[in-house]
Amino acid sequence: MEIKSYRDQAELLLKEYLLADSFIPHTSVICGICACKMIYDLTQLFSIVYFKSYPSLSEVQRTEWSNRSISTIHAIFITGMSLYFVFWSDLYTDHQYAGLITFRSSALSTFSLGVSVGYFLTDLGMIIWFYPSLGGMEYLLHHLLSVAAVAYSMLTGEGQLYTFMVLISETTTPSINLRWYLDTAGMKRSRVYLINGVVIFVAWLFARILLFMYLFYHVYLHYDQVKQMNSYGLLLIFVVPSVLSVMNLMWFGKIIRGFRKTLAKRQ
Repeated sequence: MEIKSYRDQAELLLKEYLLADSFIPHTSVICGICACKMIYDLTQLFSIVYFKSYPSLSEVQRTEWSNRSISTIHAIFITGMSLYFVFWSDLYTDHQYAGLITFRSSALSTFSLGVSVGYFLTDLGMIIWFYPSLGGMEYLLHHLLSVAAVAYSMLTGEGQLYTFMVLISETTTPSINLRWYLDTAGMKRSRVYLINGVVIFVAWLFARILLFMYLFYHVYLHYDQVKQMNSYGLLLIFVVPSVLSVMNLMWFGKIIRGFRKTLAKRQ
């Protein structure tokens, strides 16, 4: 009876407080930050046991090794959730739900964005703390824009569809991180490195170039609904994707140049 009482109290705490609509943003952000810490520690333990080259890395390289593990796990999580909400869920379809698509949200969509906010805050903190070892000014700008846009969408429920569209671009992160791991492990001339380069090129083209074009086209088709958003939400809808598009094009140019150099060396 006593065990059942404790279990009932735990379930009540979970339902009435931690997963209540008003608490979901706070709970999800905390979950995201705690998950980042857990992944960071587990990566260190796992790497010491299974990667012989890990102990020989410098302290900064070990930090980046674990940091990239966090970003990889986050990318897999948020890409899966974003693809679900944008292409498979009925939440944002034009005919299934009443009301404007720019104001639709659910407990799951808000929780997913909160976890992402927790990740971006953690990663931003690490970038600032170890600056510029984990990334330069462009990474700071990227993360500041991401935190502002995702946090606003999570807290207000506005523009979540377009936030998930932008977050699909995280699908490129695992292959980018794998490139760094292979380079650090001295496998830059391997076939895996070359194949991964092709994956990066294709993923970047679809997830960070063509998808952003689709986003702007979708905004154009639904502008009568978009314009009813709060002025700050409108600013984020137009400014953040525009700035990220420019940055994506610049990085895409670097990817093409790097891929050409790799092919030239192999020939």
